[in-house]
Amino acid sequence: MIAIIDYDMGNLRSVEKALDKVGCAEAVITSDSAVIGRAEKLILPGVGAFGDAMSALADRDLIDAIKTAIGTGKPTLGICLGMQLLFDVSHEGGEHRGLGILRGSVVPFDLPRPFKVPHMGWNSLDYHTPSPLFAGVPAGEYFYFVHGYCCRPSDESIVAATTDYGGPICASVAKGNLFAAQFHPEKSQGVGLAVLKNFAELA
Repeated sequence: MIAIIDYDMGNLRSVEKALDKVGCAEAVITSDSAVIGRAEKLILPGVGAFGDAMSALADRDLIDAIKTAIGTGKPTLGICLGMQLLFDVSHEGGEHRGLGILRGSVVPFDLPRPFKVPHMGWNSLDYHTPSPLFAGVPAGEYFYFVHGYCCRPSDESIVAATTDYGGPICASVAKGNLFAAQFHPEKSQGVGLAVLKNFAELA
């Protein structure tokens, strides 16, 4: 069973429907830490502001459940804001502590003209390190992005893929049982479904 973590700030139904379309595993939307503890895999989606998201996770007593699940080796996928929350700190609207599972920060874009913020639309990926998320997905495929801040990992070896938007941007990370995507696989048509299928089929 895959637990889609509900903290009222994600495209929960879109992720659930995409997993259902893939047809590889039962998916449950939940804010129950006991369900998270029983799940085989986790997905942490997210849309919105970093500080509000961390407050929502804290209010639902989900932070320890997420950290424990990841620490015990459960495959976990962060999507968009869910990827950003995995890092130490965000500088979105001030400074906010994240889950601190990955070393690094979430920072504003520093873009030349005519690039606009937020970064919104379809961009291709360049692979850097192997990730099972992209098994069978050729480099150069296009995925859907919408985000106003970007991740800056301290350890560049965890960067699985980048995209180019006025310069290279971290688009995906992979470290052990932990995976994350700045893009939205649930909104990225066939290639996005392939990514979710790869995640659902992880041992």
